Amino acid sequence: MENYKIGFIGFGNMAQALADGLLLKKAVAPQDLYACAKDYEKLRQNCAQRGINPCRDAQEVAQETDMVIIAVKPHLVAEVLSPIREVLHERAVVSVAAGYPFERYEEVLLPGTRHLSTIPNTPVSVGEGIIVCERRHSLSGEDYRHFERIFSQVGLVQPVETSQLGVAGTVSGCGPAFASMFLEALADAGVKHGLPRALSYRLASQMIVGTGALQLQSGAHPGAMKDAVCSPGGTTIKGVAALERGGLRAAVLDAIDAIEGK
Repeated sequence: MENYKIGFIGFGNMAQALADGLLLKKAVAPQDLYACAKDYEKLRQNCAQRGINPCRDAQEVAQETDMVIIAVKPHLVAEVLSPIREVLHERAVVSVAAGYPFERYEEVLLPGTRHLSTIPNTPVSVGEGIIVCERRHSLSGEDYRHFERIFSQVGLVQPVETSQLGVAGTVSGCGPAFASMFLEALADAGVKHGLPRALSYRLASQMIVGTGALQLQSGAHPGAMKDAVCSPGGTTIKGVAALERGGLRAAVLDAIDAIEGK
């Protein structure tokens, strides 16, 4: 992987999160990362903080790199890629633009361009993210091995069918906001009962990290994990009952339905 160069067309929150994770995990050397953005002065500052290469435009990013990450707003994808389609035809193209699956890129890119659509989430910045990938793609075997080897270092790389891409992206991409709300509420409760706020946040955050890691490692049903903590007549089951009365499950389901338009 030495000297394998990755470029970001667009360097907003998600692109920066990916770059930060790649650098944190030393998956790519700083000098092998390139980026362009509309505001060049802001881009220079963001790149200088990370030691990566700022580029004047998308053409420069594409020419300098082996894999190009499309990280612009979805409504700008066609406009931004149109002038550089010939260069991208010789590159591996990976999209992080929501709502742009394989078929839409087939309309925008030149025939035969190798591309993959993904939806990452923000915890990739600390190497604990999820990158949902459309199972249908046109990357070569070598391209995909490069992609998986590099990006699996910043999170779980999970292929899904095209029909599942939207909801998988919703669960993993919007979920951090929901989890943060729960984390904040749990920490508030700790503060209400006397814990210092910083300590309450620390305990709540590690609890979420540990519970997720336990499920991933064990494969246990979340209901069984819940039952394992609920002693008969104990404190936890009383709290569970209160959450049920408050409609926690229904609220989470409603949140996903609202996003998916159902």
